[in-house]
Amino acid sequence: MEIKTDFLIIGSGIAGLSLAIKVAQLGTVAIVTKKEKSESNTNYAQGGIAAVTDKTDSFEEHISDTLECGAGLCRKDVVEFVVREAPPRIRELVEWGVNFTKSEEPPHLYDLGQEGGHHRRRVLHAKDLTGQEIERALHEKVAALKNVQIHENHIGIDLILQKDPEGRTVNCLGAYVLDINRDEIHTYRAKYTILSTGGAGKVYLITTNPDIATGDGIAMAYRAGAKIANMEFIQFHPTCLFHPEAKAFLISEAVRGEGGILKLKNGSTFMEKYHPMKSLAPRDVVAKAIDNEIKQSGDEYVLLDITHHSREFLLNRFPNIYNKCLEYGIDMARDPIPIAPAAHYICGGVAVDHYGKTSIDNLFACGEVSCTGLHGANRLASNSLLEALVYSHRVYTKIAKSFRQTPLSTAPIPPWDPGDTSASDDNIVITNNWDEIRRCMWNYAGIVRSDKRLARAERRIDMVQREIHEYYWNYKVTKDLIELRNITTVAKLIVKSALARKESRGLHFTMDYPETKGDFLKDTILAKK
Repeated sequence: MEIKTDFLIIGSGIAGLSLAIKVAQLGTVAIVTKKEKSESNTNYAQGGIAAVTDKTDSFEEHISDTLECGAGLCRKDVVEFVVREAPPRIRELVEWGVNFTKSEEPPHLYDLGQEGGHHRRRVLHAKDLTGQEIERALHEKVAALKNVQIHENHIGIDLILQKDPEGRTVNCLGAYVLDINRDEIHTYRAKYTILSTGGAGKVYLITTNPDIATGDGIAMAYRAGAKIANMEFIQFHPTCLFHPEAKAFLISEAVRGEGGILKLKNGSTFMEKYHPMKSLAPRDVVAKAIDNEIKQSGDEYVLLDITHHSREFLLNRFPNIYNKCLEYGIDMARDPIPIAPAAHYICGGVAVDHYGKTSIDNLFACGEVSCTGLHGANRLASNSLLEALVYSHRVYTKIAKSFRQTPLSTAPIPPWDPGDTSASDDNIVITNNWDEIRRCMWNYAGIVRSDKRLARAERRIDMVQREIHEYYWNYKVTKDLIELRNITTVAKLIVKSALARKESRGLHFTMDYPETKGDFLKDTILAKK
């Protein structure tokens, strides 16, 4: 089936939904999402949105905190306009029905949280379920729009490109998409295709991300020839609940923001050795510090202690975290929380300009899938939802200027050709390779790296890629096979980028080059030849 639409948005997080609400004013919108519509990285975001909304704060201070955290690689112009454009985007969310937590003190303005790397309280939140509240409001808004169709349980396979006679890409025409439930592949033809597929945490064995975070948009864009930037900068969240029965449950940055103190199992503190902000240090510093302390002590975890607060305060501020910990026998008001780092956020992604445009015409990207230059070598806490909002708005403003003059292409698109493939009866190839890639990345391309470890990872990834390539063209396409193909592609991009950066900077730390070097004050750019 060929489905024609003005806008094809792949992904249903904050970036995709907020963009859909706006471009629906211009034309028809198809949102493709590979699980239920509310399943996204946004939905799992606990902390909030960093924005200057208080008179005691300033744009200059938010900009300064972002630049300091980004370790020299932030694009200053991007940081400035994202921070300065925050207030109208926040007002928009409120108008769309998002209920941020209000202060109990008169005049009852927003209750602002503080997180690692911030020198001020500036994080708007909905207790500790901010992402869930945003998703609720955006989905209600989208549901009222007649020209927006959400295609659940659909996963993008590859972008469709128009090429000139010399084989050079002219623009993007849409995408081939698998309807998972019906086992059918459809052709989506669109004036504009927007990637908002989120992150790639499932490339690693331990992650705070949901199962959907397999780097699909990054992999699709790379195969299409788009430029990919700064994939070596993977943010490991320092405080993931450590419990044998817990599936990588995130303990929000806001817990440290409210005074949570990091301690060893013997009760002693350690962050004073690593940063003047101690337990409120930026995430990369904290993650490396915990990793180092765990390796030195031989312990599997450290502790996050917020027992100095009352049970009433903790239940009011962190109801989700409190109750989840209680399920595992941990009372935050009485017990320090056992925590360890986990893969959390990717600062790199599809390279875009100030308006979310990729290096391929009619292909845009916004949200975690993209690399805008805001985060540099390390993301400041709660800047990601803000980036998604600002860039989705900028994509809209860019497209709105040319929409009426841009016809839907009539260039011929060949239907998906399954060839002589058959259904596989040996899924162990997929499950084994899936496990191999994730363990390989955790062991050799994690928080602390070396050329030897990265080279070992590259060899294993190359071997798996050869096996996947053969398997891919011999058997029918399935969701599991698409995701395996994508995480392997993203894993290779991370390793290649890390090998190219012969220094340590921000989230990329290598034992072979522990110093930060001026020669590498530049982005790492990869593109398929």
